[in-house]
Amino acid sequence: MSPIKRCIYAVLILLSSLSMAQNSTNQDKEELAFELSNLMELAKIESDRGDYYNAKDHLETAKDIAKSIDDRKNEGLIYTKLAKLHFFIDEPDNALLSLTRAAQIQRDIKDYANLALTHNIQGYLHSSRGEYVTALDYFKSATTHFEENDLEQYISEVALNEARVYCKQNNYTASKEKLERAIVISKKYDQKRILSNALILNARVSAELNNTDLGLTQAQEGLGIAISIDNQEAVNDAYLTLSSIYQKQENFKEANLYLNKHIQLSDSLLNIQRENLTPEMRAQNQHLYAYKNAENKDLKQQIDEADADSNLARITTILSISLITILSLLTLSLYKNNNIRLRTNNMLQKKNDELIVAKEKAELASKTKANFLSTVTHELRTPLYAVTGLTNMLLEEKPKENQIPHLKSLKFSGDYLLTFINDILQINKIEANKVELDPEQFNLKNKIDNVVAALSNSAADNNTKIHTDYDKSIPETYLGDQLKISQILINLLGNAIKFTKDGDIWIRVFKISQKGDKYRIKFEIEDNGIGISKEKQENMFDSFSQGSVQINRKYGGTGLGLSIVKGLIQILKGEVGLKSELGQGTTFYFELPLTYSEPKVEKPVVSEHTKNFKKLDLSSIKILVVEDNKINQMITKKILNKMGLHCDVVDNGEDAVEKVKNTEYSVILMDIHMPGISGLEATKRIRAFDKEITIFALTAVTLEDKMHEFDEAGFDDIISKPFKQEDFEKKLYEALSGENSATVLPINS
Repeated sequence: MSPIKRCIYAVLILLSSLSMAQNSTNQDKEELAFELSNLMELAKIESDRGDYYNAKDHLETAKDIAKSIDDRKNEGLIYTKLAKLHFFIDEPDNALLSLTRAAQIQRDIKDYANLALTHNIQGYLHSSRGEYVTALDYFKSATTHFEENDLEQYISEVALNEARVYCKQNNYTASKEKLERAIVISKKYDQKRILSNALILNARVSAELNNTDLGLTQAQEGLGIAISIDNQEAVNDAYLTLSSIYQKQENFKEANLYLNKHIQLSDSLLNIQRENLTPEMRAQNQHLYAYKNAENKDLKQQIDEADADSNLARITTILSISLITILSLLTLSLYKNNNIRLRTNNMLQKKNDELIVAKEKAELASKTKANFLSTVTHELRTPLYAVTGLTNMLLEEKPKENQIPHLKSLKFSGDYLLTFINDILQINKIEANKVELDPEQFNLKNKIDNVVAALSNSAADNNTKIHTDYDKSIPETYLGDQLKISQILINLLGNAIKFTKDGDIWIRVFKISQKGDKYRIKFEIEDNGIGISKEKQENMFDSFSQGSVQINRKYGGTGLGLSIVKGLIQILKGEVGLKSELGQGTTFYFELPLTYSEPKVEKPVVSEHTKNFKKLDLSSIKILVVEDNKINQMITKKILNKMGLHCDVVDNGEDAVEKVKNTEYSVILMDIHMPGISGLEATKRIRAFDKEITIFALTAVTLEDKMHEFDEAGFDDIISKPFKQEDFEKKLYEALSGENSATVLPINS
């Protein structure tokens, strides 16, 4: 054989050997991967039946195999499963260590689906340690990863864990929202274990929200599912929940029955937990029992040998030892209790001092906030009075064609600022619980039609059509606070119009439930506008929240409308929410309880104050305007002159008092904030010698906590700046014509 042929032959033999070695390696790898899969499946079965220690041993072996074959995905997943077992056997530090390693591996290989599982367990672990804020952050991250990977079926357990955290924080409304999501998803994917736990926890939350009947139904449903799948821990939780709900209903017989079931099942579960102790702990306990038995045996033998002839002496010795032991234990217990009591008293005293300081700071902050709002409101409303007043006058005086757009822009800016100020004040009222309900009979269908009509021009500007759908099976007249309902509808419909161009908006009203004349009505405002991203939806009802800076710049607005909507709906004992997808529109919905009211036939009342104004003898009427701002003096005087009324103007309180002493006036329009004495002080001095003259507070102050000061000073009514022309004329006509002269006009803002 030639040298060349020998070389070729050697190369072929070498390649054949390498191929066989490679095949052998691949075969070994496949066998290890198969063994790895079997070990993980076996560990899952053992974990489900509570055999945590054997499951842990099998997972440790599986972890070594995963490392040997460089299976990073299963290695990370095994660390996650080990963390769960560490938590079950009360090894929290080891659990955190395993979770950290799992998360590191899953981030490296971008295994975000299993990273979501890791974050869910991390959240559960932090929740068990009372670290609720950290836990909620992990749950939120887990939900986001599941959603991004289209793993909706795993979100149910995360939502259930979030609900448990909110429940521990006594935030039952947030807990209920998460539970409803967990229930929907678990039903969709037939997750009976999660469904039973969610229903039982939802029953507890419903009871806390004073709906015990619903709570009983949910608990019974959850108990039935738990029994069907032999979920003993959920069964035990259901027994305790049912006992608690029956106790709230004062059905003590049923409460005691389920409490006994809970105690019996708790003992059984405790015995199962003892059986699942580690071998080391079992050996330690057996050694301890053997030692105790030997010790008792030796002691008995010594006592028998020391005094075999005297039963009395033996009994005396035993009793003496027992008495000394009892006294020693009692002394030790008293000493420890005394120390605990002293430490507790010191801690309570410290906490009490901290609470007093915190209370004083809160009161100071609240007072500072009220004063700040009062000052800012006045300082903003005073120039706004000039802006809106002058703008209206210029528009009425036939301006040049090219000036009209500028004047309308100026009017729009003034109206926008006034709306912003009113929104801030409304938020302040809601936060201070100073919003009062004013129920009256109203026609809901007409109310919706009026709101649509009022905003139809804005919709037309955006080439948007508004459609209404009022359920014909429900009545139209109800008893409720129609002004607040109007404000809610205007805010939501205005919001939909602002973010919908060349589209459609639907307003739907239909019944959720009815019990006698009590209705629960649902409202939906749906648009096909720009929509809202999922990460922005949770904060949409917060103050000054508009999704992004770009949206604020493009569409404008104060960002307070939805916050006001939520506050008003809560005051009306309703619920609010939204559904939206970016680019596909938004649906805001809210539910309100309303009481049906039999419609009354009333004749429309038409005000003739403005028409009848000229019938008065205006020559004998004199009005005193007390105002320090020169522009406001000019505006008020011009308005009165256009009405045919004569007026004198002074710019301070001292001159006003002197004028009233020397001249007979029909009405005084008194500003509040002026140099020298205030309008309040000037009114008090005038009332000292003139009880009959009508005095209006012409002011920008509107905070309710100031209203009693106007009443005490002697004002008849308040005209808030900037005011509507028709309201101003109506109040002046009533004062000058003698209407309502028998009683003092009510102060209102």
